[in-house]
Amino acid sequence: MASAELTVEAPAWLNERREKGAGLVETIELPNPKTKGWEFTDISRLDLDSYENSAAEVTISGGSEDIVVLPLNEALASHSELLSEKLGSLVSVDDPFVARNEAALNDGVVVFVPRNVECEEAIKIDLKLDTDGTAVNWRTLVVLEEGAKAEVWEHYGSESDETDALLNSVVELVVGQAANLHFVSTQDLSEKAWLFSTQRGEVQRDGSLDWATLGFGGGGGKVRMTTNLAGPGSDAKVTGGYAGGNSQHIDYDTLQEHAAEHTTSDLAFRGVLADKSSAVWRGMIKVDEGAQQTDAFQECRNMLLSTDAHADAIPGLEILADDVACTHAAAIAQVDKDQLFYLESRGLNEETSRSLVVEGFLQSLVERLGEGPVRDEIAERLETRLAEIL
Repeated sequence: MASAELTVEAPAWLNERREKGAGLVETIELPNPKTKGWEFTDISRLDLDSYENSAAEVTISGGSEDIVVLPLNEALASHSELLSEKLGSLVSVDDPFVARNEAALNDGVVVFVPRNVECEEAIKIDLKLDTDGTAVNWRTLVVLEEGAKAEVWEHYGSESDETDALLNSVVELVVGQAANLHFVSTQDLSEKAWLFSTQRGEVQRDGSLDWATLGFGGGGGKVRMTTNLAGPGSDAKVTGGYAGGNSQHIDYDTLQEHAAEHTTSDLAFRGVLADKSSAVWRGMIKVDEGAQQTDAFQECRNMLLSTDAHADAIPGLEILADDVACTHAAAIAQVDKDQLFYLESRGLNEETSRSLVVEGFLQSLVERLGEGPVRDEIAERLETRLAEIL
């Protein structure tokens, strides 16, 4: 299933959204190093006017009976009421990148799983960014009603590392009461491409979100991931990994927001950086007033394979309740020389030894994914990427 051109008249609410987005684009400035959260990511060389808006090249597959899986521009005709209610319900349009996405609102995918329905087949979205000078504004909306269950994989990729293009995506994950969503987000874009992605999941009472993300490509930009535990008993696990080489800059900004009692979140990121690459991870656990008996954990660990590689890991806590358990950790280190010496003293060469040390560092990330195709797929992607940068 591929994205198609819009062939029906746009509903009034959509035109209003586009007009509002276009107006905000004219008034909201792009972030600079003095903007909170952007201190370590410089986008001053970004010339948005040099990129021409283009339709996405996308393949969509999977799903099962009773489940809606449609390109956004097709869903506008058949599910306008659902979209008017849910599309844009989790993200603020008062943001320079979300506003640009709204102004061009047309390209994307909608996944809707009705109450108590289990999607038996994983839904897969594969977006290609392969044309120089283009900007793709992409929207993903996943809605699970009460008791529903689904697995959704979304991948952004480029065939060449020489493609100079831009992807601006907005992802909204609506997880209903006692629903269960497994969302896998991976990207292996060109190292000359820009990636700006605003991603937010909201989990209602007793719902669960298992979110895995991998970042290998892109030369600059930022991925912002927010998990909002909106209902009592809701739970979220976020597992992230990135591997950079050459002069790549990778930036992840995560927020675990606990807005209700008895909620749990567990976030762990691992990063491997080679050559002159750099990465930023900024994580925040926010516990709202009244969100008692919150249990939240976050950590980010980075391994530097070169003295020219650099990482910033910035955990944070904002707690407005008094009966909570919140923990965070961050670490940045070079490859352990003692481990290398141990392996080499047993007959392994330096290249093999380094590879084994890095694989061991990432093993805890893979183990968090549990047994099954997700784990196998991500382990394979990690292995391929490590072969490229080691």
